[in-house]
Amino acid sequence: MNKSFITNLLALVATLVGYFIEHNILFTVGLFALSGAITNWLAVHMLFEKVPGLYGSGVIPARFEDFKLGIRNLMMEQFFTEENIDRFLAGSKESAASIDLAPVINRVDLAPAFDNFVDVIEQSSFGSMLAMMGGKEALAPLKEPFIEKMRSSVVDISKSEEFNHILREELEQPNIMEGMREKVSDIIQKRLDELTPQLVKEIIQEMIRTHLGWLVVWGGVFGGIIGFIAAISKTF
Repeated sequence: MNKSFITNLLALVATLVGYFIEHNILFTVGLFALSGAITNWLAVHMLFEKVPGLYGSGVIPARFEDFKLGIRNLMMEQFFTEENIDRFLAGSKESAASIDLAPVINRVDLAPAFDNFVDVIEQSSFGSMLAMMGGKEALAPLKEPFIEKMRSSVVDISKSEEFNHILREELEQPNIMEGMREKVSDIIQKRLDELTPQLVKEIIQEMIRTHLGWLVVWGGVFGGIIGFIAAISKTF
């Protein structure tokens, strides 16, 4: 069950019982506990909801642009700094080597490479010989084997130590680094632009609801303690 509801209910019961049985200590403890719990509950409620007449309530939805800016600055200034990107790329030889380009290469259409290869042959001194053999159509059966061999060779090159060393050096260039940060920043900004005040409220509320519930509990506990001290002091 909801901790805030239970705390308020127990404090209310103590107040009513103390009032009807005319037990001053129980009544005072219940009243102070109820006031402390309700005050803290209202403070928590005002974080997320606008309460008419109470200035400053609904602060999270009202300031959701500031929250989005804070999230963006946190991501860019703490996680995607130039130092962190550089550490990722240059911290070890495995960092760049771990970039597997094979999936990208396998999706590239290498047919134009074969067409260019045929054009080079036609325009070379072998062009007349090729024409005597039937022209470029004579090389058509070689297209698929050529493409597969080319793709395999490019994949092998991409996995070589020399290639990864060159790739690492290029990625570490200041202009490349800044370009990466700009792209990351754009991605984060586009995602944040999709957020609405209601969604921001729900995200934050879900994260801290459990912990804020204890504010109500402790408000009731300390309120009850203060009420007990106040009631006891009247007897002296």
